[in-house]
Amino acid sequence: MAIPVVDPVRYDEQLKAKRARLEHDFARFSPPPLEIFPSPPSHYRQRCEFRVWHEGDDLFYAMFEVDPEDPRQKTVVRLEAYPVASRRINALMPRLRERLRDNPVLRHRLFQVEFLTTLSGEALVTLIYHRPLDDAWEVEARALEAALDIMIIGRARKQRRVLTRDHVWECLAVDGRDFVYQQVENSFTQPNAEICRDMLGWARNVTRGSQDRDLVELYCGNGNFTIALAENFRRVLATEISRTSVASARKNLAANHIDNAEVGRMSAEEFALALKGQKQGRRVAEMALDDYDFSTVLVDPPRAGLDEQSCRQLCEYERIVYISCSPETLVHNLETLTQTHTVTRFALFDQFPWTPHCECGVLLERRT
Repeated sequence: MAIPVVDPVRYDEQLKAKRARLEHDFARFSPPPLEIFPSPPSHYRQRCEFRVWHEGDDLFYAMFEVDPEDPRQKTVVRLEAYPVASRRINALMPRLRERLRDNPVLRHRLFQVEFLTTLSGEALVTLIYHRPLDDAWEVEARALEAALDIMIIGRARKQRRVLTRDHVWECLAVDGRDFVYQQVENSFTQPNAEICRDMLGWARNVTRGSQDRDLVELYCGNGNFTIALAENFRRVLATEISRTSVASARKNLAANHIDNAEVGRMSAEEFALALKGQKQGRRVAEMALDDYDFSTVLVDPPRAGLDEQSCRQLCEYERIVYISCSPETLVHNLETLTQTHTVTRFALFDQFPWTPHCECGVLLERRT
């Protein structure tokens, strides 16, 4: 993969190219005018990871540039800074590198560093090693925490040493409301916090007017959309397969004082069977599906999108909010979804500037 080259002067140009591509690729669905949500042109990623490269007494952050002619060939690129990453990460990078380089205990067989930061400046740093971590490591790591005002986790094979805590707390201001989110190390979170705020605001806007009906959400993660959308609905039922994400989502519901939403640990495929009465068991019984009156479904699937059966299930709802990190798979899924529904809102969220990737949002409403 290519390392993004950040050039703020050219930001509008790269966003215009993405817009043109989406408008061309989705024209067959006759969508309304595309809503554009630009990213900050630099310092937009709140999390990132780097390899640690050792050369004699020196060490540095490294990424790899892949040869497009031969993907097996990779060039090590030394990074002194990384303008894609948040300002907090960039401020920490040289200070952390110097202390790691000059500390024999902390640098020994260190091979990767991961950063997780927030808009408010919290920073969680994970140091990953090819050796067991002992008490001597912890003494030095705790001193490093205090010196840099960070939290540290140490990882090695079958080891995870959490010194302070394993998460940060992000606060996102949306529509005059502050939503707080526990974001756990090594779990998925939206990397671009400013674009995440835009996505939540857009999703709240397109789902208004359903206070007497219910929302079902698939692939809910840590409750990112669940929390922001709860007040738009009578009740919300969200599902997620990751045990860590389910626990975090429930924690986030409590932290935001939301009492009309439930999170169940179940895959989207299992949930579809449960809705049809083809899956039984304790978890299904606890959901009390007969008590819900779903009008809207929100889905934020992995890059592979949805299979045909899942698309058919979505078509049973009056409104579909589809958040996609892959326009290509979204186009494929819309071939099925637009057989029964019409695209009434269409958005581009520039989650990943300086790369070909972009996030899309569509609202589909059942044709009458």
